[in-house]
Amino acid sequence: MEKLSAKQFTMNVLNGLAIGAVIVLIPGALLGELIKALLPSMPFLAPVLGALSMSNAMMGLVVGMMVGMNFKFNPIQSASLGLATMFASGAVQFGEQGAMSLKGTGDVINMGITAALGAGLILLIGNSLKAYTILVIPALILSVIGFIGRLLLPHVMQITALIGKGVASLLHLQPIVMCILLAIIFGVLIVSPITTVGIALAISLAGVGSGAANVGICATGFGFAILGWSVNTRGTSLAHFIGSPKMSMANVAKKPIILLPIICSAACCGLIAAILNIVGTPMSAGFGFSGLVGPINYLNLAEGGWNFINFMKTLIAFIIAPVGFGFLFKYVFTKLVPIVKVEDYYLDI
Repeated sequence: MEKLSAKQFTMNVLNGLAIGAVIVLIPGALLGELIKALLPSMPFLAPVLGALSMSNAMMGLVVGMMVGMNFKFNPIQSASLGLATMFASGAVQFGEQGAMSLKGTGDVINMGITAALGAGLILLIGNSLKAYTILVIPALILSVIGFIGRLLLPHVMQITALIGKGVASLLHLQPIVMCILLAIIFGVLIVSPITTVGIALAISLAGVGSGAANVGICATGFGFAILGWSVNTRGTSLAHFIGSPKMSMANVAKKPIILLPIICSAACCGLIAAILNIVGTPMSAGFGFSGLVGPINYLNLAEGGWNFINFMKTLIAFIIAPVGFGFLFKYVFTKLVPIVKVEDYYLDI
């Protein structure tokens, strides 16, 4: 296999991490709330809802395989990397007498670390095993790399816990300042390996703080879609807010300045959330527009429920403001003060 630079190695891992995350989240984002709404009258759809949960839990497997594909590994190597990453993710829970269950998506940071370690070992071995590849690689990668990743899991999870404590300190600030900062922080975290849902749950982020976090993520999703609209395919652009902005993770790591329009848009959207009193729950705080989790939770919690005024507030906070500020700051930072270029937002998928 050809030699890779440290930068290319990192980009391969980050791209695999980003695409894998989006692949498993898209089914739930598109169908989750719809199936839940239809379930009372169509109980036969219950297995589909289970399939959507299963998709989320399989993030480690898909991420590992996507990383393997980025390195141009053969199917045996890619599948082996997927198994090890799945084991190390923490989504697989082990009970008594060999019982197993799937819970959550797992730790995304640990997926990246495990996939990187596994890719490094596969590159080191290369094709030296020849006919013995199918016998050695699956067992070696799962038992060694997967085991190391599993040992690292509780320590890596502390990173999320520490960030959660930092975010929790913002909850004591003046409401408008708190909302602006939370929108910015969650808008940035959604394009990192940090799980925004995990942070929100760790600090029990609810009320207007949850709403601000949600609109901050909306600002990021719509912002990346708008900024890259002319250079990306329509499906890729739409996936940023329908699924997850995490698909631009590698671009952000390569050129962090491209977050500047996003941060400005998120700050403005956070202010809107504070003014309109957009609220949410700890579970909804990390989703943004994806699956309509943020908007639907606000309408369910808002005083008066699904009335016209609340519906208009939802449109303003979750669609009109993120889209409007997205176009505004695209114009500001690509035309008036040309700090970024639309080509910076191109994704090769």
